[in-house]
Amino acid sequence: MASLGFKPDDFTVFGIEGFSNRMGAIYSRLRPKLIGIGAVLAPQLSRKLNMEFFPHVANHARTRVTPPESWCAWGPSPKGYRGYAYLALCISAHGLHARAVVKANAHHRVAMARAIECRGGELTTAFRGTKVSLYHPWDFAAMPTPSTATQPLWDGLAASLSKSSGALDLGFGWPLGAALRLDSLELLDAYRELEPLYRILRSAVTRDTA
Repeated sequence: MASLGFKPDDFTVFGIEGFSNRMGAIYSRLRPKLIGIGAVLAPQLSRKLNMEFFPHVANHARTRVTPPESWCAWGPSPKGYRGYAYLALCISAHGLHARAVVKANAHHRVAMARAIECRGGELTTAFRGTKVSLYHPWDFAAMPTPSTATQPLWDGLAASLSKSSGALDLGFGWPLGAALRLDSLELLDAYRELEPLYRILRSAVTRDTA
């Protein structure tokens, strides 16, 4: 299976100084690749997880801060993704990252927090001691140190997500060498490992709107 197509120079984009210069490189070098990956993997992800996904790519339009990463996202709506729990492939100076994300401004965020709190034992069983990386908060100085997905981790995530500024962002990372070899099958397998959490997040919204 071929790699995702990233080259060593793609990761150096995040060392470019200046907002305009870095944004120009993101749009010219990274965005076309992320758009292609998002479109190709959306139907594969839908089949693998048995739920519908629509691809989106970060445009960084809401920030004037020099972006430390960029991403493609897959969520449940064709109109946008930031208001929902979504899956993302992120690229930073340190490598590639497969993540499940809920932003602080997501709809039904408190319902998602309650679902994680109530089903932490189920998540602990489903993850079977898998180590995951927490990307909220993350200072981008190095790859996050993985933590074991046990009850204390879920309790902490639920507590954080329930706060007004709370968010959830966790997953798996591949440092530069491994990122250059990462292929779509390995990436899809990572999302399959995140599926128990992501399914709970999506089902919490369904119950909250019922």
